[in-house]
Amino acid sequence: MKDKTYLLFDLDGTLTDPFIGITRSMQHALKHYGIIENDLGRLAPFIGPPLVDSFRETYHFSEEQAKEAVNYYREYFAEKGWCENRVYPGIPELLKHLQEAGRKLYVATSKPTPFAKKILDYFNLSCYFERIEGASLDHTRTRKTEVMQYLLAQTGIPEKEKAVMIGDRKFDVAGAHEVGMECIGVLYGYGSREELISAGADYIVPSVEALSVLFC
Repeated sequence: MKDKTYLLFDLDGTLTDPFIGITRSMQHALKHYGIIENDLGRLAPFIGPPLVDSFRETYHFSEEQAKEAVNYYREYFAEKGWCENRVYPGIPELLKHLQEAGRKLYVATSKPTPFAKKILDYFNLSCYFERIEGASLDHTRTRKTEVMQYLLAQTGIPEKEKAVMIGDRKFDVAGAHEVGMECIGVLYGYGSREELISAGADYIVPSVEALSVLFC
């Protein structure tokens, strides 16, 4: 990884642990449809994928219902959920080290861009990134591939072989490969080793410390 100059990071499950905020936001949305879920752990699979897809696939919502449910989700998330979050230990130090070493850091997340920026500002992490891009609020850009394509178009990263995506779910791997770059899968987030292997992750690391070693 010493040859990689451009590092694209996922947000949820890679830089921060959003478990409480996302699952409580899901609870809030589902109540509008008479679905009561008291076990937050059962809602953890919603961390990572585009929310519209999750509502459709898990609860068999129509496209229209799924988009409406996302709006209910955002009611809670915009007020409380965004800050019910924590930075993984070692992440600030890793980002500082990478920036000082001359790497160019970016965020590519399925979370809407305004929320991603707000979270990274809150945790004093925005200063490490050249650009932060996520999904659009109007659902026109939701999938990880679309987010990465948009980020690449905005930044003009010249050499994809010198870029790598870092994330915890199969969506990060698929997005990276679809735009022509490698992907590092991290196991401290919400994707299993089996998921990342099946998706074709180029490298898999168990911890923030192990991720740091890759770039030393």
